[in-house]
Amino acid sequence: MSEQPTLVSGITPGLTIRAEDYGDNPIADWLCACGHHERTTTARGVQLLAARVRVGHCPHGPKGAAA
Repeated sequence: MSEQPTLVSGITPGLTIRAEDYGDNPIADWLCACGHHERTTTARGVQLLAARVRVGHCPHGPKGAAA
């Protein structure tokens, strides 16, 4: 029996920002196309992450190659 590579489906790269109720701290999750994940749970952190993330651009690859 040969080893099969792991395939994860249904999880798409992108930035998700949410807050459960008005007044709650927002939560931002960023999943890069390369698989890198970041989470922040402060209002300022969400602002900084949202300003830094570029959809379709992976800053983790060679010279920030597009994913």
